[in-house]
Amino acid sequence: MKALSLVAVALALLVFAVSLLMPPMARAQDAGGPEAVISQQLQAFDAEDFDRAWTYASPTIQGIFGTVDAFGAMVRSGYPMVHHARDHRFVGQQERDGLLYQTVQIEDAEGTLHFLEYAMIQTPEGWKIDAVRMVKQPGLAV
Repeated sequence: MKALSLVAVALALLVFAVSLLMPPMARAQDAGGPEAVISQQLQAFDAEDFDRAWTYASPTIQGIFGTVDAFGAMVRSGYPMVHHARDHRFVGQQERDGLLYQTVQIEDAEGTLHFLEYAMIQTPEGWKIDAVRMVKQPGLAV
């Protein structure tokens, strides 16, 4: 029985170690992964909870804007589709230059679709949003 317990512990440690070696994309759908962080920030924006939304921003973003109020003003003016998104879904993910990029389809309050690419970084506190930019709809030829 004791040997069986040791085998179970060893197996659990092995699984944990292998998961740490997996690339970020393979771990991206974790409960605390990039998709969850983006969804939680969108929920915070919708609830007008900019203090909570601020916690999902990377140290770089927090350094650029300096305060929650400045960050909130930027979101309201520059990303109104994110401020009160009606819906969102994740449509693509890729790793480039050591960052994870998550493409998100956002439906704004009027029903218009927008595509945004979120640059995600891993910090000691977990995944954080390091940048957001508008992109063309994936798969459309230009």
